[in-house]
Amino acid sequence: MRTLALLVINTGSSSMKFAIFAWPPHGDPDRRSLHEGEAVITGNDVAIRFDAAPENTLPQAAGADPFHVILQHVERWILEKLSHVTLGATAHRVIHGGTHYAGPVLVDDEVLCALRKLTPLAPLHQPHSLNAIASLRTALPTVPQIAVFDTAFHHTLPRSEQLLPLPYAWFDKGVRRYGFHGLSYEYLSIALGEAFGARAHGRLIAAHLGSGASLCAMRSLRSVATTMGFSALDGLMMGTRCGTLDPGAVLHLLDVEHLSHKALEHILYCESGLRGVSGISSDPRVLLEREANGDARARDALALYVQRIVREIGAMIALLRGVDMLVFTAGIGEHSSVLRERICTALGWVGVALDPVANAAHAHVISLASSAVKVVVEPTNEAWIAARDAIRLLRAGSAA
Repeated sequence: MRTLALLVINTGSSSMKFAIFAWPPHGDPDRRSLHEGEAVITGNDVAIRFDAAPENTLPQAAGADPFHVILQHVERWILEKLSHVTLGATAHRVIHGGTHYAGPVLVDDEVLCALRKLTPLAPLHQPHSLNAIASLRTALPTVPQIAVFDTAFHHTLPRSEQLLPLPYAWFDKGVRRYGFHGLSYEYLSIALGEAFGARAHGRLIAAHLGSGASLCAMRSLRSVATTMGFSALDGLMMGTRCGTLDPGAVLHLLDVEHLSHKALEHILYCESGLRGVSGISSDPRVLLEREANGDARARDALALYVQRIVREIGAMIALLRGVDMLVFTAGIGEHSSVLRERICTALGWVGVALDPVANAAHAHVISLASSAVKVVVEPTNEAWIAARDAIRLLRAGSAA
């Protein structure tokens, strides 16, 4: 018997995650996927994993787009290995929805064209997501393609958080703060509400710390402030992205160092952050090991990384007039007990008291019972949010 299911594609700047969820006759899908996998691009190599199978390296033709190669293997995997599955739709995480898209949307030619115009705001992510949509529209013409947006959760930001201190005319042209990692924060708003009830509905700060990183301040589990703004470059220092930077430094690089626009874009997106300061790696695990061996550049990079997070958490606390809960999520937030400890130690002044044993074990709650701020590690589930939203959209359309 074939299972009706939905495919979720989450395309990053150098990776692609995919998952298949059963499509229930009623209600939302189960939060556990039926199947999942991930492909990571490193230089000219692509390593891909399906479910619990060993990781394989994909052969590539010279000059081939690695994302297209990955999609071909995902399509083959579905057709050959998942013969018991019938795809009802595919949901794609799209990082930028601009001012128009505050919810999931069925992608047609008009929508795809509108989303391509937003590429300059997220050049590392938007093209790959949209190319995946276009490719699957061709390969699976009868399967609806749904876009779900990382910016949508932040449409509740107050106007003062959306405005940039530029001539107002640019605001009407879309030069404003949007916020990102919205699928992750939306999942947290659900999971934390279920787990902690009224405490989670208070003053909450969530830290999505992965290769990209941001903070989100919530009241009543709705976004009221976030560190990423107009583009995915803003806010916290990240793996390879600079985060907030004095515009004067950018002008200096253009006018004095005579960098081209393309060269500057590459530096800000790909050669800055942890990788840029350390000169070694964007991976905190590598840097922590090098730091332990006395590497000063690794130490400086990690110190700046933590300091920027602590500084921005302090700003969020000021906006919220206090904090009741601090939540860590995403790759670094979920798995780096050392960086969580450094961040929380620096926040002792606000009443954060970490339980070192719970933190080392990556427990759900890692603060002491006496801590004025509850500190939580909550694994995110962006894929489930994408699947849920796509199914709801298609059901609503069929009901209409």
